[in-house]
Amino acid sequence: MQDLVGLLTEVFQSSSELGPRLVATASVVFLLGVLRWLLLRLVYHRVEDTKALYQWRKSLTYTIYLLGFLSVGSVWIRGFQSVSTFLGLLSAGLAIALKDPIVNLAGWLFIVWRRPFDVGDRIEIGGHRGDVIDTRIFQFTLMEIGNWVEADQSTGRVIHIPNGKVFLETQANYSKGFEHIWNEIRVTVTFESNWKKAKTILTEIVTKDAERLSKAAEEKVKIAARKFMIFYTHLSPVVYTSIADSGVLLTMRYLCEPRRRRSTEEIISEDILEKFAECEDIDFAYPTTRFYDNPAEGKSEARAPLPSQAQLP
Repeated sequence: MQDLVGLLTEVFQSSSELGPRLVATASVVFLLGVLRWLLLRLVYHRVEDTKALYQWRKSLTYTIYLLGFLSVGSVWIRGFQSVSTFLGLLSAGLAIALKDPIVNLAGWLFIVWRRPFDVGDRIEIGGHRGDVIDTRIFQFTLMEIGNWVEADQSTGRVIHIPNGKVFLETQANYSKGFEHIWNEIRVTVTFESNWKKAKTILTEIVTKDAERLSKAAEEKVKIAARKFMIFYTHLSPVVYTSIADSGVLLTMRYLCEPRRRRSTEEIISEDILEKFAECEDIDFAYPTTRFYDNPAEGKSEARAPLPSQAQLP
């Protein structure tokens, strides 16, 4: 505490030096502002990619702030050559009073160093899903998807999440590594329908609409396998058969890009409706109430015996 008081006394001990120091501070701020403006102008003329421009702007801003901190500190503190002493005193106070902001700062360093996600990635963290649209020193920002909106489409809400959450919450990245997700569409037909024919039709539809995505995914898997333990032996679309309460359940499973989940479902669903409309022996199943007369409707070898006249009241 005495060292901190002495440091502050040293800064303001001489009123005769206050004017020149203020002028020097203003000059440093002005020069660094001009330098940042010139560098950004140069970047804007040479870089066209929006994501690259964003990263350049962020990097230059942080660099200028660091240079400004060091330059202004050298003007106001004579003993600033011993930066470790100053930073040690500063960090000791901040560690106690600003625990959460320090954790968020550490989270930002982790995001910059390990890059669990980048701007533009679609992620899920702590129950929140969305596209990363900004990263800052203390928080990152998502454009929310899902919630009350179906098929992972945007809700229009912007969510700000503290960077410290990367140490506490499980993270899922839709855009890193594999860059594709498995999507499923379930279609139920009645037990009386020709389910084998329906399965053949669904296989043709999902193969046609998802074939291009599967070929693209094969290349992505090869690239991802160099970094992660990702192995898929079959990437082609497939239709699985199972029995549901209302009928025969046919599940189409295929690869798609995370942001095209709803559009691919629309294309496939419209094809299904058109094809099934042409078939007289295929009906969609849905929850209904049905009375099943086993003695009359059951298979010949599985029917219940009819009650005899003697058993009747």
